[in-house]
Amino acid sequence: MNRSRLHWALIAGTAAAVGVGAALSMRALTELVDARLPDSRGIASFNRPGTITLLSTKGKVIQKLGPATREKVKPGAMPPTVAEAFIAAEDRRFYQHDGVDGWGIARAIVTNVRQGAVREGASTITQQLARTVFLSQDRTITRKLKEAALAMKLERQLSKQQILEQYLNYVYLGSGAYGVADAAWIYFSKTPEQLTVPEAAMIAGLPPAPSIYSPLVNPDLAKERRSIVLDRMAQAGFISTTEAESGRNSPLGLMPATPKYFNSSAPYFTTWIAQELPKFLTPEQLEVGGVKVRTSLNLDWQKKAQQVIRANAPFDTEGAMVSIDPGNGLVRVMVGGKDFSKSQFNRTILALRSPGSTFKLFPYAAAIDRGMKPETKVFDAKRCWNGYCPKNFGNKYFGNISLADALKNSLNTVAVQLQDIVGFDAVIEIANNFNIGTDRPLGKYYPMAIGAYEQTILDMTAAYAGMANRGVFFTPSPFEEIRGPKNELLWSRRLSDYRGKRAIDSDVADTMNWMLQRVVTGGTGIAAKLDDRQVAGKTGTSENTRDLWFIGSIPQLTTGVWFGYDDDRATKSTSGEAAWAWKQFMLQIKDEIPVRNFPEKPKLNRKVRLAVDPKTIAKPPKTKASNEPGAAQPTVETDLPALTPMAPPPRRTPYLWRNSSPDRSVERQGRRWTRD
Repeated sequence: MNRSRLHWALIAGTAAAVGVGAALSMRALTELVDARLPDSRGIASFNRPGTITLLSTKGKVIQKLGPATREKVKPGAMPPTVAEAFIAAEDRRFYQHDGVDGWGIARAIVTNVRQGAVREGASTITQQLARTVFLSQDRTITRKLKEAALAMKLERQLSKQQILEQYLNYVYLGSGAYGVADAAWIYFSKTPEQLTVPEAAMIAGLPPAPSIYSPLVNPDLAKERRSIVLDRMAQAGFISTTEAESGRNSPLGLMPATPKYFNSSAPYFTTWIAQELPKFLTPEQLEVGGVKVRTSLNLDWQKKAQQVIRANAPFDTEGAMVSIDPGNGLVRVMVGGKDFSKSQFNRTILALRSPGSTFKLFPYAAAIDRGMKPETKVFDAKRCWNGYCPKNFGNKYFGNISLADALKNSLNTVAVQLQDIVGFDAVIEIANNFNIGTDRPLGKYYPMAIGAYEQTILDMTAAYAGMANRGVFFTPSPFEEIRGPKNELLWSRRLSDYRGKRAIDSDVADTMNWMLQRVVTGGTGIAAKLDDRQVAGKTGTSENTRDLWFIGSIPQLTTGVWFGYDDDRATKSTSGEAAWAWKQFMLQIKDEIPVRNFPEKPKLNRKVRLAVDPKTIAKPPKTKASNEPGAAQPTVETDLPALTPMAPPPRRTPYLWRNSSPDRSVERQGRRWTRD
C-alpha cells in the first residue's frame, strides 16, 4: 500500500513538474516573442505614412494632409449599431476568440472549397487592426504569422472594446475615408450616431474591397454587400428579419460630402506652409508622417480678413492682407487673394509689386539714424535729380517743412531729397537690415526712395513690424512648434536660438513710430484711424495707381493691405481704400488685443553723419529760368551733390494669372482720406 501511494505521488509530482515547466516555458516563449513585437498599447497614436495635421495657434484643425483619419469617434462613443454591423460582417466570434479564430479559419476553408473560390476570409478584426497598424499588405506566410502573433498580443494588452474602437477608427472604407466617422460623412453627410441600420450595414460591407464596393463607384455591388451584411446581422440576432428585409429594399440614400479637413480653412496660408515645412523637417520625417504642426495662424482672424478683402477691394481689383506679431515674427493672418477657388496665386509671397510711398520708411529712418530730427526743416519744391523729376500729389509744394510734416503729407520730393542728403548707401543699408533688398538687390537709382523696386507684401509688412518692435526685426514665420508621430517635439520657435536681430536703434524706431502715428491722425492714412488706440502706419500708391497699399501697426500687431490688378492696370482709386480695409479688419479683432501705447517720442542726440552740408538742406534750390517768352515753368536743379545712379530696374512682365471676378462697385460713403 505504501509503495502504491509513493508510486502515484511520484507520478503526480512528475506531472505537476512537467505542467509547471510547460507553463513556464510557454510563458517564457510568449515573453520572448512579445519582446520582438511592437508594444500595442501605443496603437492610439498610429498615423499612416505621409500624414500631416496643420493646427491653428489655438489648436483648431486647419487641414489634414495625406491618408489621415480626419475625424475619430471618441472612446466609449461608438454607436452599437455600427459596431454590430462590423462584427456581423467581419468577425462573428469577435468576443469569443483570443485574436486568432480557429473555428473561423476552418469555416472559411470549407466555404471556399465548396464554392471553388475565395469567398470568405478568416482574419479577425484584431488581426486586421494589427496588419493595418504594424504590418504591410504583403500576402506571405511570414506576414501572416507575425499578424497572428501581434493579434494575440493585442488581445493580452487591450480590451475588446478598445480593439474594436481602434479598428473602426482606422479601417479604410473607400473614397478617401479612413474610419467610420469619415465614411459616415463622405457617403451620407452624417455623424456615426446618425446612421440608420442599412447605412451602417453598407459601410460595414466595404473593408474586403473598399475601392470596388464603394457606393460612389459601384452602387449595385454596394447594395449586394449591404444585403449580405444585413442577413448576417439578423443571423447574429442584432436585428430582426423584418428589419433586414426592409433594409435590403431601401435605397442607398447617398449624400456625398468632401472629407472633413480635406480642404484647407486658410488655403493661401497652407500653400506657404507647404513651401516652408521642408526647411524644418527632413524628407524622412515628412515621409514617415504623423507630423502635427502648430502654426501661427489665428483662424478666426483669418476668416474675418478674407471677408474684409472680398468686401472692400475697389471695383474688381484683387486684394491681399498679412498680419504679423512684431514681437516674434509669427504670421497671424495671410490672405493671398479674394477667392482661392478662382486663383491659387498667393499674392502675399509671390507677387512683386511697387511698394509706392510705403518704401519711404527707409529714407526717413536713414535720415533720423544719421542725425536729422522730426523737426529738421527741408525745402520742398519742384526739382530734378539728373533728369529725374518727381512730383508731389496735386503738384503741391510746401517750401520749408519739417520731416514729420513731410512724411505726414507723403511728399515725394522730400523722400528723394533725403535719399540725396544721407546717400544711397545709407538708405540701402537700413532697408537691408529689415530684409528688404537682400534677395533682390536695390540699385542706386533715384526713384528707389518712392518705391521703384518691387517687393512682396509679406516682406514690406515684416519690415514695418520690425519698426513697430522698436527696431528688432524677425523673419516672418508660420510655425510655433512641430511634433512627431509619438508627440515628440521636433522643433519649437520658443526654444529655438533665433531671437531676432537689431535692425535699427530703438530711439530711431521710436521716432519713426511717432511720425507714422501722425500719418494716421492727420495725414494720408487718416482712414485707418482707431478712436481707442494709437496706430502707426503709411499709405502707398504706385505710378498710375497700379498698387494701393496701407501698412499699419498697433504695438502688438502689424497688418499690410494691398489692392491692385494682376495685369498691372490702373486701379483708378486711392490708397485710402487699403487704409479703410485695414480699419474694417482691426475693428473686428481689436477687442481681443489689450490697449497698449507706443513709446513716447525720444529726445534725439545723435551724431550728424550726412552726405551734404547740413546748412544747405533747408535752402531753396537754385533755378535756371528760361529767357524765352511765355515759358511756363523754370527748370529746377537741386543744389545738393548729384550722386551717380545705377541703371533703372527692369520693367516687370505683366502677370498672366488674371482673376476673372465679375465687376462690382464699392460703396464709399462716409469715408474720408487724402491720397498720397
